[in-house]
Amino acid sequence: MMEITDWRFRYFMRLINRDVRLYTEMVVAHAIVRGDYKRLLKFDTSEHPVVLQLGGNNAQILSEAAKLGEDFGYDAIDLNCGCPSGRVESGEFGVTLMREEELVAEIISRMHSRLKIPVSVKCRIGITGEESEEKLIRFVKKVKDAGASRVTIHARTATLGGVARKGNANINIQGLSPKENREIPPLNYNLVYRVKKLFPNFSIEINGGVKTKDAIESHLQNVDRVMLGRLAHENPFFFSDGRLSRKEILEAVASFAEANGNGGISAARFFTNMLNLFHSLPGARKIRRFLSEEGRHLSPIEAIRKLQNAAGVILE
Repeated sequence: MMEITDWRFRYFMRLINRDVRLYTEMVVAHAIVRGDYKRLLKFDTSEHPVVLQLGGNNAQILSEAAKLGEDFGYDAIDLNCGCPSGRVESGEFGVTLMREEELVAEIISRMHSRLKIPVSVKCRIGITGEESEEKLIRFVKKVKDAGASRVTIHARTATLGGVARKGNANINIQGLSPKENREIPPLNYNLVYRVKKLFPNFSIEINGGVKTKDAIESHLQNVDRVMLGRLAHENPFFFSDGRLSRKEILEAVASFAEANGNGGISAARFFTNMLNLFHSLPGARKIRRFLSEEGRHLSPIEAIRKLQNAAGVILE
């Protein structure tokens, strides 16, 4: 999730749950190969298992970025073929790669031949106006045969702007924003289930609209794994394995900030993606307001020390 799953948020989620598989936000391969890769690839060893998610459309550059990720210590590499943002559409990567299955297969093949760690792909069920079950099956088969260890399928199409060809007709498509693309195209879980039946010995992971533990268990009757994205931001304590309380988690994250030179960053900025830790609890609004407003003038550790009295909420 762009601008959310940075190394601070991933450390926070690892405190909440020891076992979930963490993914970075999508990092553009060119930025890694041509830029400050040590800054871009930074993560804490506690994050393992952690996957580097890459964006791009150049097989050579992507394989170089993947190798840097492996050398840096990531547990796996994931190629993003599902992001529908305007940035990736104009750059012809993300979900637009679903139109280029041969290119995606070449990218995966190069990564697979160069790396010792697994390579995977995240995609959608298709692009609105261009989608078909046959295309999705062919796409999955191509990346599987190229050496991918798994495919994660977001069970929605992505609606991009432009003209699509459907049968013998051209269809004008009004594009959706990234947020709308997460909510408006209808979910089609059964299509993902059918893909899994066609590839019984290949790992298929499902994503999209999963909000409850019952839903997770239901999906696991039909696919191998479930990926949860926005829920981690909207209600991170949903993932709690019971080890640490909310208070203990915030205290640990604040101490982590101090130890890693982030004591100079305001609490408001540091905790910006963690404010939903108290989702649905009495007093949650007071806690969020204190951290986002008063936290502008406090370090993370100072904010946590003052939070309980200042917000008038008992932290457990």
